[in-house]
Amino acid sequence: MSEILTSDRRMQDLIQLAKTVASSKATVMIQGESGTGKELMANLIHIHSTRATRPFVAINCAAIPENLLESELFGYERGAFTGAVTSKAGKFEFANSGTLLLDEISEMDIRLQAKLLRVIQEGEIDRIGGRKPVSVDVRIIATTNRNLGDCVKEGKFREDLFYRLNVVNLTLPPLRERIGDVKLMSFHFMSQYAQKNGKTLIDITPSALGLLNSHTWPGNVRELENVIERAVITAKEGVITESEIYIERQNNSQLELEKLNWVPGKTLNDIERNVILEALQYHHGNRTHTARALGISIRTLRNKLADYRKLGIHA
Repeated sequence: MSEILTSDRRMQDLIQLAKTVASSKATVMIQGESGTGKELMANLIHIHSTRATRPFVAINCAAIPENLLESELFGYERGAFTGAVTSKAGKFEFANSGTLLLDEISEMDIRLQAKLLRVIQEGEIDRIGGRKPVSVDVRIIATTNRNLGDCVKEGKFREDLFYRLNVVNLTLPPLRERIGDVKLMSFHFMSQYAQKNGKTLIDITPSALGLLNSHTWPGNVRELENVIERAVITAKEGVITESEIYIERQNNSQLELEKLNWVPGKTLNDIERNVILEALQYHHGNRTHTARALGISIRTLRNKLADYRKLGIHA
């Protein structure tokens, strides 16, 4: 989905605010649960700005190991480190005169946060191994599914950078709070995937729609899209019925894991490892969703899994 579909008044107000601030140079912070459409909102700001014809570059700070994120963002010069046989521009230079989306900004290492703050304040970057700064003109939009204020209090996020990024704050409500949007988006995705799969869909039964409306959607719009895509593929005679709606069983939107009873010989580390591996399997290997469900950072999860690999345990 490349547009934001909504009948919800709060979302409509946020879209209008996004369009209003788009023409400014202000940095924007977009907060919300995973799957609520944060990147779509960032793209909307870009296309309504004076930079619309210039690059829109996105980078997920949680998906790239911290030792590589610096070079991805700021680039490097030839010989800066082993393997740097040529110079390479970073995302800031690729986004020059345009917009740079820093997705999951809360996962950025605090040392890199200092370099990012300098870019915002000075309008220039330092390539790794570079001898002089490179000027850049980039509009920064940051997203997070965590409460950055709490991250500041915990010492995991710089307070000065938080205020620099949080000039305009857009907090997107989860799908479960957007009355009417489940039906609206369901019909949109039905049409989209019917066309994609060469199927003719004419309707969805009231019971199937009721099932969709009763779900809490912990995965938000992304989860709804996946459910509808599967339903379209399996639907018979052009109608989606309740039997085509496959939704993973949830327990108060939390992981439904096996009870962890202590037995002789089982250590706390054993229990923790089992919980992490169970959660990862539950979320089909998706580390971002697993970390969020467990209440830990993606970096912590990555480090735990690296430790398990050293023990010969592979997730």
